[in-house]
Amino acid sequence: MNEGLPYMRPGRVVGLLGGSFDPAHEGHAHISREALKRFALDELWWLVSPGNPLKSRGPAPLDQRMARARAVMDHPRVRISDFEARAGTRYTAETLQALIRTSPGVRFVWLMGADNLAQLDQWQDWRWIMEHVPVGVLARPGQRIAARNAKAADIYRQARLHGYASRLLARGSAPRWCFVNVPMVDISSSEIRARGLWTTRGGVGA
Repeated sequence: MNEGLPYMRPGRVVGLLGGSFDPAHEGHAHISREALKRFALDELWWLVSPGNPLKSRGPAPLDQRMARARAVMDHPRVRISDFEARAGTRYTAETLQALIRTSPGVRFVWLMGADNLAQLDQWQDWRWIMEHVPVGVLARPGQRIAARNAKAADIYRQARLHGYASRLLARGSAPRWCFVNVPMVDISSSEIRARGLWTTRGGVGA
């Protein structure tokens, strides 16, 4: 695993999981392993962002979050990347546009949780995202109703792929999205920070 993006042959399928990873934890690793299987991904890249435009509080330093991510996610087909910081992109649509330019022919799949789908219409150029990159939504069992009520889900309801066909998500052109139920690890970054197990100076606390 490394920060730089490797050369990928055209036609390869790469899942993208973006976020601040402040800090990365087993829940992130769990949904990554599930996404590799459910969506038939050749690789999955964690895009550790400089910061989230929708959050007012800044995250821990990037190098600290990268180190934590590498420690948490040890998988031969998962790469940890600081591509957004290197490319100078701020919003997801900008990042995807830059990735498509630098990796022509690679089939990217944007990964998100049901909570992200519910607020997707607040994202910069969110329609561009839906119309240019297949989207895989991983969520806890029981979150189907919340996802179905999302504005993006309603507008693009005809582009939804049933869960049983999730492995075909990247095999067609966007708009194309799929919702799959995934048992989740009951942990969150905010809970880790609240318990004092993550600091901006020393990483994991006592």
